[in-house]
Amino acid sequence: MTDAQGGFRGWFAARKGVWSRLRFTSLRLRLVVVFGLVALTAAVSASGIAYWLNREAVLRRTQDAVLRDFEQEMQNRAGLLPQQPTQDELQHTAGQMANSSQRFSVLLVAQDADGKPVYSSSGGLDGFTLTDVPKSLRTAVNEKQEANSGGKSEYHLYWQRIVEDDTPYLIAGTRVNGGGPTGYMLKSLEQEAKDLNSLAWSLGIATGLALIGSALLAQAAATTVLKPVQRLGVAARRLGEGRLDTRLRVSGTDELADLSRTFNNAAEALEKRVDDMAARDEASRRFVADMSHELRTPLTAITAVTEVLEEELEAESGSMDPMIEPAVRLVVSETRRLNDLVENLMEVTRFDAGTARLVLDNVDVVDQITACIDARAWLDAVDLDAERGLMARLDPRRLDVIMANLIGNALKHGGSPVRVAVRAADDSVVIEVRDHGPGIPEDVLPHVFDRFYKASASRPRSEGSGLGLSIALENAHIHGGEITAANSSEGGAVFTLRLPRDASELAEQTNGTEGNGKDADDAKKGDA
Repeated sequence: MTDAQGGFRGWFAARKGVWSRLRFTSLRLRLVVVFGLVALTAAVSASGIAYWLNREAVLRRTQDAVLRDFEQEMQNRAGLLPQQPTQDELQHTAGQMANSSQRFSVLLVAQDADGKPVYSSSGGLDGFTLTDVPKSLRTAVNEKQEANSGGKSEYHLYWQRIVEDDTPYLIAGTRVNGGGPTGYMLKSLEQEAKDLNSLAWSLGIATGLALIGSALLAQAAATTVLKPVQRLGVAARRLGEGRLDTRLRVSGTDELADLSRTFNNAAEALEKRVDDMAARDEASRRFVADMSHELRTPLTAITAVTEVLEEELEAESGSMDPMIEPAVRLVVSETRRLNDLVENLMEVTRFDAGTARLVLDNVDVVDQITACIDARAWLDAVDLDAERGLMARLDPRRLDVIMANLIGNALKHGGSPVRVAVRAADDSVVIEVRDHGPGIPEDVLPHVFDRFYKASASRPRSEGSGLGLSIALENAHIHGGEITAANSSEGGAVFTLRLPRDASELAEQTNGTEGNGKDADDAKKGDA
């Protein structure tokens, strides 16, 4: 059963590939159609003109020969009849006329001695009769013309083509000048029609062969033109996938070869540019990482000193000189800020280098948020709207970093009270942090998660480093989550954090083998 399904899928895939190549938007199909239409138009036009010219030539040649023979027979035989011939004389003459080289039927009409009309046909009683002659032709034949000295006859020869029972005929009539009988001739054009039909079939076959030949030529031309284009498309896709060493084989000196050379030059320039940018980016990351690590050692000593100074400030002994107390407080606050900045830079460096790892644990999300708020003494300024018992498998340290940045940002820029709402949605945990401030300007919203971005250009220096929201977003992404920023219709800004209930699958991709004790310990040490 599996083999049968596999065979069906293979057949369907092959058919799908053929149809994809022959879809109307395909350049190959359009080339074939255009070649075919051009060939069809040319062949039909040439065949139509050839058929029309040959048809006129064949019919006119036959017609002229028959009419000439009939006119001679009327002069040579019917002209010898008396003014009032008998039935036998007419019949004999009609038979002689019909035996001419053109083999046509003859009908002679005259008047006997009593003035009664006499009819004689070469085909007997069931042959050619006067009813077979169109009335318009009879009227024209019997109409007497004005004779002149230039040799113009009183009666002219008239002819007409008719179709009876799908068979074409040539019918003609004239009258002997000087009062002789009237003669009509009927000639079948069936053989000429057959010849013309054969010609039409031949021209149709030639048109079909021309159409097939044009399709084959179009296919060959399309293959010649489209193969380099297809190779160019494949190379462009490979280049778009990041394989910057992709190059095309160049052969020939035509426009497609020039296009391939241009692509190779562009790919080479792009590869060089990307390599240069990657080298500079790597150097920048390494510089930031090295500087951050180098700064930690002196910062540790400075922090220890500032802690001693801070204890002196808080002591009631009053040993600190009031003149230097403001400077000491400034040193303490700036040392803390510098310490936070170094830690944030190290965190950002780990994200950029791809060394950030998840250390998952089953946590109560609400308890974790409560601990984050309590540790920073924000209980009086934050309103938590959630029920305990919402469990999720997350990295508790990174969740703490996310919430600390979101709530701290809301308190700093939006003002208290800050409302934190937690709810479950399908397989996700949704946390909303809303403040009661003026909101975020519309031009600032797209940039709130950018590194070092500050809304007011006139205040480039503030207590924050400009990295908090960026780090929060990176911590959400490493869980497979997302953070969005918007303005509430009721006023204030709203940051919405959405995290999966279980980040184990993503942790396996990020950490390699999630659950390994050594990897977890290494991750803890790396993020400490």
